[in-house]
Amino acid sequence: MLDPRRRPELLTPAEMAEVDRLTIAAGTPGITLMERAGLAVAGEAARMAPSRGRIAILCGPGGNGGDGFVAARLLESWGYRVELALLGDRARMRGDPALAAERWRGPVHAGEGFAFDAADLVIDALYGAGLSRDIDDAALRCVEAINAVARSGRPVLSVDTPSGVDGATGQVRGAAVQASAIVTFFRLKPGHLLLPGRALCGRLVLADIGLSERALETIAPKAFVNAPAIWRAAAPRLDAFAHKYTRGAALIVSGPAHRTGAARLAARAALRVGAGLATIASPPDAVAVNSAHSTAVMVAPFAGLAGFARLLADPRRNAALIGPGAGVGEATRGLVAVALTEPSAEPRAIVLDADALTSFAGDAGGLAALIAREGRATIVTPHQGEFVRLFRGRAEVLDQSSKLGRARAAAAALGAVVVLKGADTIVAAPDGRAAIGFDLPPTLATAGSGDVLAGLACGLLAQRMPVFEAAAAAVWLHGAAARALGPGLIAEDLAEALPGVLRALGA
Repeated sequence: MLDPRRRPELLTPAEMAEVDRLTIAAGTPGITLMERAGLAVAGEAARMAPSRGRIAILCGPGGNGGDGFVAARLLESWGYRVELALLGDRARMRGDPALAAERWRGPVHAGEGFAFDAADLVIDALYGAGLSRDIDDAALRCVEAINAVARSGRPVLSVDTPSGVDGATGQVRGAAVQASAIVTFFRLKPGHLLLPGRALCGRLVLADIGLSERALETIAPKAFVNAPAIWRAAAPRLDAFAHKYTRGAALIVSGPAHRTGAARLAARAALRVGAGLATIASPPDAVAVNSAHSTAVMVAPFAGLAGFARLLADPRRNAALIGPGAGVGEATRGLVAVALTEPSAEPRAIVLDADALTSFAGDAGGLAALIAREGRATIVTPHQGEFVRLFRGRAEVLDQSSKLGRARAAAAALGAVVVLKGADTIVAAPDGRAAIGFDLPPTLATAGSGDVLAGLACGLLAQRMPVFEAAAAAVWLHGAAARALGPGLIAEDLAEALPGVLRALGA
């Protein structure tokens, strides 16, 4: 089986169909691919089912059903008791699925009304990732029957995707199977990682069935699993000539005295991820509290926009973060404008989070104009609520059919890399590249976690990591730190887990 983190390209159902076509055109018969797919399904079923157990397989009339017929034949030959049902008319099956059905010598039951009560394992081979309509009528009743099995605690194995999950968007088409595991082939699809599809897939098994790796050169996919494979080559590297200023200097704006914790979380994360210096730009009333709680992080007072501009005038401060605890309103808008448009002798990258984004609620166009002024590398890190507020009134962004589509549209509209947070965090660039979180733990849902993520992004930008790669790496490191800590983590813990994560990564 393949590791999706080492084969990070994500393919839409249409792109996957093109890989099939190119592989067949290069000389591999389609039925050979179907036999290999069925073997992968049968192998996983054998691992999930009791020895000599009872396996029920529900097939559809297309390619998924063909895989199911192959799996049925193999499992029966291995000694399992197999019952197979088909939703649809066997006489109307065509091509490779029809050939696979001919090779099955056992009975074929009607799909509608088929009873799964006696099965130790159900294989869902009804519909694949390319389902183009909502499930209804007889198919809906079949899905409901399979889900009754899942609710009883017995395992369900889906072929490609749980029937009813859109492989491109992760959305449910009317209804969907709740799988214990899925077997898919060659590369994952966006729907395997995007919610709610991710929650319906269970364990992901990626099988090699001999599809053409060269086809990827023709397709040139732009969506990826967020894994080190897509950004590690661009990660900062230390050498014998490094000193604190060559490692970059991050400037993080603090809020007033009663809202300083978020900036300190971000600043410490920027240091831990490798920035040579991290400085909190502090309003006068917050200097004492910031200084009392900071050791390695420096504190620089400023008053008003002119004072902030003077802090930015130091050319060594090559990355700035505005937003965590900054407050919502014109003052924060002004700080964002200064950071994005004030001339600088050296390139400067910007991260905008939280209050910096809400201060532009309903005015994404105004923010885009500021970003375009100097063309600075910019990352914005909204959660869903901040995203909706920022793009209020922008149907071309909010009305996209998937979270991936919304993130890509937002990145194009802003001219910035967008980190749209959640259990399926997406990093999207204006050029269409996107990375989707693979295994982000739910323990990240804690106060201050997003401030740490923004600080990680700022610290990587300070080290001159390219903007898309920096954002993707920040999201991955954030998740890896949470996985290392486990249950009970609080936001302060995340930066402290980074040394171990970076060591394991070989950074």
